[in-house]
Amino acid sequence: PVTVALAARLLRDKGVGEFVEAARLSASRGEGLRWRLAGSLDLENPASVQPDELLRWQSEGAIDYVGECADVAGFYAQAHIVTLPSYREGLPKSLIEAAACGRPVVTTDVPGCRDAIEAGVSGMLVPPRDARALADAVAVLAADEDLRIRMGAAGRSLAERDFGLDRIVQAHLDVYRALTGR
Repeated sequence: PVTVALAARLLRDKGVGEFVEAARLSASRGEGLRWRLAGSLDLENPASVQPDELLRWQSEGAIDYVGECADVAGFYAQAHIVTLPSYREGLPKSLIEAAACGRPVVTTDVPGCRDAIEAGVSGMLVPPRDARALADAVAVLAADEDLRIRMGAAGRSLAERDFGLDRIVQAHLDVYRALTGR
């Protein structure tokens, strides 16, 4: 089945609840998608998902919870679509990793997330806190393998062009030179 992935700390701010609700909507529509969630609880954070809630989600069967994931590239390799329905981010490493793995992305139209993709080219943007929009965007990608492949390839190109190690190192060196006057 087409597999949808989210790798994140299990925080409400990361849109984990919307991911689960989108999975429920998808299941109720009979789309046959597999929704996989990787990450760990952060019980010291007030936004953390609670263990009993996570157990409920697992027992419902709408999501496949795989726990903490040391091999994100391997996790993404088993997915067709990567999501991050976060409410806010800096520049999410998970979306850059998804792009580097050649996976199309569905993420929220918030600063950071929107900056990690090319909307309509390497991924799709949805409003934050909107599980239905997330489920609908995922359904569009799930139904169109060619679109997934095109967006994944565009994501890989974006990762190489804008987030490659050489470019990042050079940007840092440029900042240091500007700050030191050299």
